[in-house]
Amino acid sequence: MRAAIFRGVGQPLSIETVPDPTPAAFEVVIKVARCGICGTDLHMTADEAASYPIGAALGHEYAGEIVGLGREVTGIKMGEHVTAQPMAGCGNCDPCVSGEPYWCDNWRSMMGGFGEYTLADARSVAKLPASLSLSDAALVEPLAAAFNGVQLARLTKGARVLVLGAGGLGLGCIFWLRRMGCGKIVAAARSDRNGPLALSMGADALITTVRSDFEAELRVLLGGLPDFVFECVGAPGVLELAARCARRRGVVVGLGMCLKHDPWTPAVAMGKQIRLQFSAAYSMADFHRCIDVLAAGAPELRRLVSRTVSLEELPQTFEELRHSSHYCKVMVDPSNRSPMATAAS
Repeated sequence: MRAAIFRGVGQPLSIETVPDPTPAAFEVVIKVARCGICGTDLHMTADEAASYPIGAALGHEYAGEIVGLGREVTGIKMGEHVTAQPMAGCGNCDPCVSGEPYWCDNWRSMMGGFGEYTLADARSVAKLPASLSLSDAALVEPLAAAFNGVQLARLTKGARVLVLGAGGLGLGCIFWLRRMGCGKIVAAARSDRNGPLALSMGADALITTVRSDFEAELRVLLGGLPDFVFECVGAPGVLELAARCARRRGVVVGLGMCLKHDPWTPAVAMGKQIRLQFSAAYSMADFHRCIDVLAAGAPELRRLVSRTVSLEELPQTFEELRHSSHYCKVMVDPSNRSPMATAAS
């Protein structure tokens, strides 16, 4: 089969022919229909201090069809459409039993969505209803990551909210925040490129963080400083900006994965007695919640996908995304051998 392999920082992804996967006892083989490119993929292939292992098959935002079953797998049939948490645990501890393998002491990553086939732990697989397309289902993983962060915030009804970042993660947060009864929501980013997308997800406005009167404009739009700030960028300096913008006794939720050293002044948050909450991963319950919402009809979420590319186009597209591309969410279709990209429907 063909798959995208990480060959080192500074090198483009390598499309290689590798052996078809063979499932272990509790694993399944999934024929990948779509896999999204995540900001984490970009971050962890660009930093020597925190990168994927050389030779790793990447891609973790995927959906597809079951084409192979391990000998101990039950409750899953060949041909079923699924998505999966891209990880496995021991299968027996409390986190694993509760559908949260990320918190297992023996947690391990299971990627490979940028390939024609990938392995998944059967206990981390979520079946999809017939009404949900595989292209839409590839949005479940990033939506679940956003949903986890929004849940951890412990929102109050009618709260004023600032979302820093208008990429896929920030837009996913806006989607959930609007559904959970927040009051005014302002998105902020370095450019206003994704302004229409932010508004379609439920934001009341998008402003740029580079403007000199950013904080003053934020107060005007929200009627005061925000009760909750969601940091969805993952770059040095943004966490301090979030703390500076939050009201006294406000809440800052960190979802962006910053892999670089980030010197900031804790007194900015301490002086306001801010609650700082970080968010990582998700649960199977989060996956099922996202599946239900997508299956019930949330057409605005399809607008997140701005391009679908083949495996052959992936390395070049991946490098373009490192340099401020105008795309939002890019999907990979491993079955497409055409060298031409397709526009999102």
